[in-house]
Amino acid sequence: MSRRHLLRVGVGSCLSLSLGRYLELQAAESPAAPVAKAKSVIHIFLGGGLGQHESWDPKPEAAAEYRGEFGAVGTKVPGMQLCELLKKTAGVADKLTLLRGVWHTESAHERGQMTMLTGWQPSPAVMYPSMGSIVSHELGARKNLPPFVTIPSTPGAAGTGYLSPTFGAFSVGGDPSAPGFTVQDLALPPGVDAARFDTRRSLKEVVDAHHSHLARSGAVEPMGKFYQNAYSMISSPAAREAFDLKAEPKAMRESYGQNLAGQGLLMARRLVGAGVRFVTVSYGSWDHHQNLKKGVSDQLPQFDQAYAALIADLAASGLLDETLVVVSTDFGRTPKMNSAGGRDHWAKCFSVALAGGGVKRGLAHGVSDATGAEPMEGAVAAEDLAATIFHLMGIAPEKKLMAMGTRPIAINGGKVVQDILA
Repeated sequence: MSRRHLLRVGVGSCLSLSLGRYLELQAAESPAAPVAKAKSVIHIFLGGGLGQHESWDPKPEAAAEYRGEFGAVGTKVPGMQLCELLKKTAGVADKLTLLRGVWHTESAHERGQMTMLTGWQPSPAVMYPSMGSIVSHELGARKNLPPFVTIPSTPGAAGTGYLSPTFGAFSVGGDPSAPGFTVQDLALPPGVDAARFDTRRSLKEVVDAHHSHLARSGAVEPMGKFYQNAYSMISSPAAREAFDLKAEPKAMRESYGQNLAGQGLLMARRLVGAGVRFVTVSYGSWDHHQNLKKGVSDQLPQFDQAYAALIADLAASGLLDETLVVVSTDFGRTPKMNSAGGRDHWAKCFSVALAGGGVKRGLAHGVSDATGAEPMEGAVAAEDLAATIFHLMGIAPEKKLMAMGTRPIAINGGKVVQDILA
């Protein structure tokens, strides 16, 4: 280090900037951030692997063993068809962008979910943060709300990776449609006087108060849980109101559906409207190696109602322009049905739906082949999807953050899909 650098570190130390932190800041690259088109993201994750044929890319002209159990329904967009169970979604298709050539190389659930929730292929050398944690790190909290919320719980692959647990998700802790549901850890915890609580106090003061309570009680909490509590403690009454579905008119709640899909997406809409930057809503179990017809028929209509209501609701309120809605899954399913009436894992080609937040509307980007096996044009790698999400949020994907061992790592290694940007 030069003498000038040593002097700067010396001055920094007086201001509580350690040598390690100085080196960390120096090593991290900060390219110019793109202009943010989306203020918030709602990421609807359909864990297990919803097949492309049974959702966004039906193949009604294919032979029965490829076409599968369902037909197709037309939409408001000429030439765009969806699975016949997505009838309500067909009515808002003019507000969607469908990516029909998404791919990656991970055909196991855990690795596929990590790829889709982080934008990186899993590595034995690095634990990558989820997209929500990156957004939390880069953009921070807004209006005394946690920047990253998960409904009903945090997927295992949506952790903080090499980032501090500070940037983990606030989980609502249950099904919002369940009788008597309340959001966990939302009330002020013991040790904080609600009558004297001032939301202008710093996070450090609030954390110190909670820490003192834990020390007196002898309680032990995981670090992620500790910071979830810290966020709940700085929540203003208006912020706590954002989590309260009872404030919604009965007709609105019913329009979304009185189930996890409906009430989860309605809560997501309330949260982004109040200021939460990234909400992940997990719904369903889509790993249908057998009896696919029943599995999809039992779950997809509830998603269809809730998703169509969400898009229409966001559009009517004007929030769709500044909210990016993403629907993704682990991977796709095999083009050919198996002997048990199901489909197996297939990462070579599947579909993702986008809406709002700076993407074009009424667009099908990419074309898969006649059986939905591989992209013929417009292929989008999983890392490209993540790069595009970051770009729309005003985060430069190429920016480098510090991982363990003072190792700078790019936020994402993909390329922004320019053709879908509005």
